[in-house]
Amino acid sequence: MGGTVQTPAPFEYERATSVDHALSLLEQHGPEARVVAGGHSLLPMMKLRLARPEVLIDINSLTDLDYIRIDGGEIAIGAMTRHATLLSSPVLAEHYRIFAEAERVIADPIVRNRGTIGGSFCQADPSEDLSAVGAALKATMVIRSSSGSRTVPCREFHDGPYETVVGPAEMLVEIRVPIRAGAGSAYEKVERRAGDWAVAAAGTFVQLDADGAVRDCGIGLTAVGAAHFTCAAAEDHLRGKLATAENLAAAAQICHDDCSPSADQRGPVDYKRHLARELTLRALTRSAAHARGEIV
Repeated sequence: MGGTVQTPAPFEYERATSVDHALSLLEQHGPEARVVAGGHSLLPMMKLRLARPEVLIDINSLTDLDYIRIDGGEIAIGAMTRHATLLSSPVLAEHYRIFAEAERVIADPIVRNRGTIGGSFCQADPSEDLSAVGAALKATMVIRSSSGSRTVPCREFHDGPYETVVGPAEMLVEIRVPIRAGAGSAYEKVERRAGDWAVAAAGTFVQLDADGAVRDCGIGLTAVGAAHFTCAAAEDHLRGKLATAENLAAAAQICHDDCSPSADQRGPVDYKRHLARELTLRALTRSAAHARGEIV
């Protein structure tokens, strides 16, 4: 064991019965309170004393935040929606296969049955898969407080490793993804073993004009030190150009050049940069093919 602490520090426990109740408890207990849903991100950190909340507010009763639905021109996903629901959703399968492709390589069925999309985003792990998906799709995050709601672009949601813009008396309640007609999307990940955190991963969408030019695109990167989990320079390079192998490869090279991975037990810097380029190229290639109506 090497003296590693494996039990959480003492904490109080509250069970919220509604979103308003949860927000009231957060206000009452102050910045040392944390909400917990699936707990697969927070509880291991508590056991290692990396997180020491004084109060845990259980929000598992908030089933009104468990949904995936079309709302106008967007897909609205409640923050309490479980990973398993994202994986099996026909709405997401119709519009963005990137969700199922990412979910299939997140953890294992036990974790996917309990873990929530809101918990994944709010954990803000630098290797989080759904953060790359949200960044690629340019999602919008809906944050609630007792005084109302505010929206934040997904690409501005994370302040850094394990930090988000959600305030002490606020909750992430919904993720909104624009519906893009004819867009193709894909997710590519390299991991050391099934269900592990990514060594590197890339998620993309591509939307084409009638002439085959890229009308819009999104690139999400995780575990490679990409600013805001994306590479805007590569997107800008690709937009308006034909989705040729050469142009896709040039965009992937920009991702290689712009990311800032750290060497760790999962691999050295050069290897992670190489993966950022190769996985982005694979994802862009499949996304473009899907946008052209090809079976890939």
